Amino acid sequence: MNLHRMLLERQAAGKPVTIGLIGAGKFGLMFLSQVRSTDGMHLVGVADLNTDRARAQLKLGCWPAEQYAAGSIDDALKHGSTVVTDDAQALITHPAIEVIIEATGDPGAGIRFASMAIEHGKHIVMVNVEADAVAGPLLARKAKAAGVVYSLAWGDQPALIADHVDWARAAGFKVVAAGKGTRYHPTYHQSTPDTVWDILDKYMKIKDRKSINPKMFNSFVDGTKSGIEMTAVCNATGLHSQKEGLSFPPATRFEHAEICKPKADGGVLERKGVTEVTSSVYRDGTDVPNSLVMGTYVVFESDSAYSEECFREYSMLPDSTGRYASLYRPIHMIGLELGISVASAALRKEPTGAPICFNADVVATAKRKLSPGEMLDGEGGFCVWGKQTPAETSLEEGYLPLGLAHNVKLKNEIAEGQRIRWDDVVYDADSQAVRVRREMEATFAQTTRKAA
Repeated sequence: MNLHRMLLERQAAGKPVTIGLIGAGKFGLMFLSQVRSTDGMHLVGVADLNTDRARAQLKLGCWPAEQYAAGSIDDALKHGSTVVTDDAQALITHPAIEVIIEATGDPGAGIRFASMAIEHGKHIVMVNVEADAVAGPLLARKAKAAGVVYSLAWGDQPALIADHVDWARAAGFKVVAAGKGTRYHPTYHQSTPDTVWDILDKYMKIKDRKSINPKMFNSFVDGTKSGIEMTAVCNATGLHSQKEGLSFPPATRFEHAEICKPKADGGVLERKGVTEVTSSVYRDGTDVPNSLVMGTYVVFESDSAYSEECFREYSMLPDSTGRYASLYRPIHMIGLELGISVASAALRKEPTGAPICFNADVVATAKRKLSPGEMLDGEGGFCVWGKQTPAETSLEEGYLPLGLAHNVKLKNEIAEGQRIRWDDVVYDADSQAVRVRREMEATFAQTTRKAA
């Protein structure tokens, strides 16, 4: 509990943590709103292909205009200001910047920028969980070898869930399940950027539809984002994907120990030590009361009668047997909390969660019958959603990662609900994202099969 003190020490020494942010979207904006007032941090530059949007985001984040006036990176370092640029590489390669935040949300860009940051000795905070799901285990291994930190983003749910798991294990408990809540119904897997409004309008009051990206929001609705995030959790904690991925059982925030336990004990899980996402919608379409729709959780068990008594005594939300209990966090504040990762990476040289294995994957799965010649449009689009899958199964079957299912042409007919394989599409084997992914598959193939 000393990050703030360490930041104050850097501030007093005139050496604040220097940061480059790539991507000025929603997550980036939330970070912008906080870093301006965080002692001991200096956001040197914001890189975005649309510099006008980046400046508008800074204004929306309550930055004084003079603080991001025109100038160079060196000017920003000299005057304590922030430069806006479309040149992410300039931020990554500048020797005075310590931490790079990758927040583009694009898997290919994320892999490219993370690789470049590692090569130039920068700590990398990977907001881009889409890229992490494709190649995070390899990127984290390369970062460690280079002596820099590769970190999941605190405030985003994967890092918070990884922290829950670490807490439970460090306290001597066995983790049964971990995950988050979301709004889910089986019909949502067919949701598209055109039809997503039928769902969003039921629980979000969006006055200006032009203010959001429906394709991005659709990835949260159609199950893709949950698959991506739980894949990141598995690979950062050693937990496993269930054979058929997530089942999204409805649950109130108080029922997780009862529901997220093995089927043999009356729950829904195929086994212990897996991820699961609970739904805030019952299968009949009605809302679950007191749901965990924006929160995270861990379910753990004790082999001690005394600990089980403590579960009840201290209101640890035990199941009906008293053997299992849960801990939850009702909310996550996304980019508003991201400074925790930046400070931890720069000052402690410790990630707030990072891949340690390749246990899970997220696979492109057909939303409808797809025909040869169709172009897949990736996450949140009209063609596919992302299904969490054990990494061993993904490797054995040759499944196509969801993050690489964008702008590739189908060669074969695919039935609705069928997972797509590399052999079903025409892809560019020379693209950096594909090469890094293939390198990761080869690097982790043997250990992945042993772990399973």
